[in-house]
Amino acid sequence: MSDAVTTEAATTGTPFTPLREQLRDAAATFADGPGAYAEILTGMVDDVDRAFAEELEIFPVCHHSPASALAMARRLREKQPEVIYLEMCEDLRPMLEELRNCRLPVALQAFASELDGFPSAWGPLSVVAPITEASAEYQAIAYALETPGVELVLVDRSADHVFQWLPAEPGTPADNGGAPDGDGGGSGASEAAPADESAALHGEAVGLGIGDLRPRFAELRSYLLHHGKVRHWSEWWDQYVEQPLTGADYDTYRQVMVMIGSLFRRLRPDGADTDRDADRERYMWTRMREHLAASGIDRSRCLYVCGAFHAASPVAEFGSVPGTPDWPISPRTRTRWRYGLIPSSHSAIEAQFGLAAGSVSIAQATWAKAVTRGGVTPYRLAGQQTGRKRAKPKPPRTASGPSAEVAPTGDRLTGFLSRPPVLDDLDEAELLGWCVEIVRLARRNGYLASTADAIAVFETSILLAGMRGRARPTPYDFADAVVTCIEKDVVPGRRDVRRLCEILLGGDRIGQVGYDALPPLARDVFDRLAPLGVAPDRRTVQRTLLDLTRQPELVPCSDLLWVLRRLLPAGVVRPIMGERRLGERSIQESWDLALGRDQRAIIELGYEGVTVEQVLEQRLRRAAWAPDATAAAALAAVEDAILFLNARRLVDELGNRAVELLAAERTVDDAPEVLRRIRRLLAYYRAAGPELPAWCETFVTAGYAHYCTLLPTAFVAEESGVRQVAAMLGFLFSMESLALALGCDRAQLELAVRQSHPETPAKVALLWAARFQLGLLSRDELRSRSADLLANPLVVPAFPQYLSGFVQALEPVPALTGFVVEVLSEAFARLPDPVLLPWLPTLITTLRKESPEFVPMLVREAGRTFPATLAAVDSWVPPWAAGPVPDPASDGSGVGAAAVDSGIVALLSGQPVTTDAVAELLGCGDVGWRPVTSQVVDGRSGAVGTLVRRYDSTGVAVAALLDR
Repeated sequence: MSDAVTTEAATTGTPFTPLREQLRDAAATFADGPGAYAEILTGMVDDVDRAFAEELEIFPVCHHSPASALAMARRLREKQPEVIYLEMCEDLRPMLEELRNCRLPVALQAFASELDGFPSAWGPLSVVAPITEASAEYQAIAYALETPGVELVLVDRSADHVFQWLPAEPGTPADNGGAPDGDGGGSGASEAAPADESAALHGEAVGLGIGDLRPRFAELRSYLLHHGKVRHWSEWWDQYVEQPLTGADYDTYRQVMVMIGSLFRRLRPDGADTDRDADRERYMWTRMREHLAASGIDRSRCLYVCGAFHAASPVAEFGSVPGTPDWPISPRTRTRWRYGLIPSSHSAIEAQFGLAAGSVSIAQATWAKAVTRGGVTPYRLAGQQTGRKRAKPKPPRTASGPSAEVAPTGDRLTGFLSRPPVLDDLDEAELLGWCVEIVRLARRNGYLASTADAIAVFETSILLAGMRGRARPTPYDFADAVVTCIEKDVVPGRRDVRRLCEILLGGDRIGQVGYDALPPLARDVFDRLAPLGVAPDRRTVQRTLLDLTRQPELVPCSDLLWVLRRLLPAGVVRPIMGERRLGERSIQESWDLALGRDQRAIIELGYEGVTVEQVLEQRLRRAAWAPDATAAAALAAVEDAILFLNARRLVDELGNRAVELLAAERTVDDAPEVLRRIRRLLAYYRAAGPELPAWCETFVTAGYAHYCTLLPTAFVAEESGVRQVAAMLGFLFSMESLALALGCDRAQLELAVRQSHPETPAKVALLWAARFQLGLLSRDELRSRSADLLANPLVVPAFPQYLSGFVQALEPVPALTGFVVEVLSEAFARLPDPVLLPWLPTLITTLRKESPEFVPMLVREAGRTFPATLAAVDSWVPPWAAGPVPDPASDGSGVGAAAVDSGIVALLSGQPVTTDAVAELLGCGDVGWRPVTSQVVDGRSGAVGTLVRRYDSTGVAVAALLDR
């Protein structure tokens, strides 16, 4: 606080002057003279004095505090304000009307998926403000919405400003999602409830709460916890603040809350959070003065509801008096925000705001007990799903009524701070009910609990409360007693005893958004799924069966479910039976649907569009045109568009985008994914229609030229893996016939292979396989090179790497399967154990991770090669060990005489129809070969001899294959 304000408060006679002097004397006595202690103690009184001197009544609160809610309900009925200024994001105001259609707790949400003015890495942006029934803000909202003539004005910064004020550093705002924004909460992170299903209802949204009161450094917090004989801050707050203030009068409540807010504010270290809190206070006071000036309403008829931390504000903009300096408010960005309601839960609030597990449930139970005992009639929104009758609020009083004046306030702090805490009497009936009920819950969950355990829990609760200086056991004392007496050594089920205590004391209440409060998309989904009996208010997982053959009218429901499965998180819509692939449709499907339980996911879909088909189309376009989009991602979008949307125009647009991305890529990292997807799409189009789409043909031709260009570089680049190069070759060889038919030149591929000069063993083996596929290398040469590698002791340690390359070569050259089995067999037979044994685990993991589709091919080939019985193993001779087929001995014409023998002649003459067809294709059809076949003596006379001489290698290969 500024020196001018402190001096004015000290010199002006106020009701707090005696307390200020008393605290200054105490500080001088215990601290050996005035100093920081005196400044802090008297400064707290100055803050209280300043807050109460403001003509606009300030109502300090703590979020989800039953004491604040009770004081708010009492004050609203007494004062009947005409305007309520509430600390909440100003752009959330339209959504407050929808609370009537919900079951608390729920959270107001602002959501943005398309960012304009924020880093793209931050998206999507989400802000939530949870609301429970036991909160002062809900009482104020219900009063304002249900009382005619009352205006509710939200004055806190907008959701856009929440993210504007975040530090512009690398990272995402989700890093701050676990703590409440502005009011802090990081110091209480150790108290956060364990993550469970309901604790994730808010996701990574930034949480906004009203009045988070906790010490901002560990020393004070640990001191209070130690001397208060409690485990965590939530228990200390309940024992020393909530319980004393539950029945306190209004002035005492206000003064104590402002004093606590002032204490924690003054003890907080300076930093970015301090500046952000001050900016929030300047923002809110500026907004309130703007509204007061525009409406002309009397400030005494207004009520300002804010966190106690902000009630003790030292900023110069504090106050509603005209002439107080305003604070310049920056404009919002062009980001488009969408607003709605999502379900919340007690555990979600505890996890997001760093509260102890069960603290919100205990607060709800305290609120319900206070309401049941009477003394206050809470406000509730008409039509809200609470299961209770709503109390009618009293009609508002006019400004001239006697209660419109704020009664003079005296010093209530001196008496509150000087008297000892009031010890509540033991409520034996309540404690007995807890003990009996917890034993029943424990038995139901598998614990061997008995009546003796109930008695032990009762006595232990009283004992623990006495040891901690309490006459009446608190829910925390009771939970400790239950753990001691019932949970012996193991937990028989999935729920431990402390979780059972939370269920007993109120449980993790999960809110629900009603049908009328859902966005149009969510309502459309439930309307279209009505034939399946899916209702928005059903929280259980629903199993549904679709017989699409007998009930073809359910086909649209099936299409919608598959789209929802593509858009929603895993588990919300889960297929049990049935699948959807390119060219395949199920005739029966079974689904598990949890749309009513997981409303948050489908509600956030409603922020992106009007129908799920529109949302899916937007996401597919966004994925294809993202700055980091790849050709593989665009092909995935094409596949999803075919499966779920059946929109030819969109498919063609995404396909053309895939062609652009492929041509622009300078790496081959996604080559395996591109090959897998384009193969699947080509197979689908070939089966679905007579011709391929234009974009498919363009993709094949562009990919052929693109990969031919990159092939020599990929072979030598260290960042290009063997699997990527194998996928490139697989694309080139498998698409070769189509590419050549579309106008590509095969010489480009041969030239690229000839220009490739790899150095690593795996890529060398891959190059050999490519040359074999092109006819530049025979199988015998491959076998000879492999034998030379095994015979060279310097190369033997690297031979497994060559073998890995041959395995990867099965992608582009599946005809090498037999050769790979042969090389594997030779490696197992000839490699020394120091080389073979360390390599085997690597081989297995490589096959499982990178080449799982090749394993069945190798197994089938091995089954055909090796003997089927154990007895045949001893006499079995590998086919490749029986002796290689001799190379043709060259004569003067270059044709080997040994290659043209009577066996080949017999083969050709024995199949005359086939020989005629082959001779016709080779240009020898005009030669009459049948009459002169018998004249062939050495294979050099007649038409057959001519055919064999011209194509000797083919004849040798066919004969060798038939001999095997």
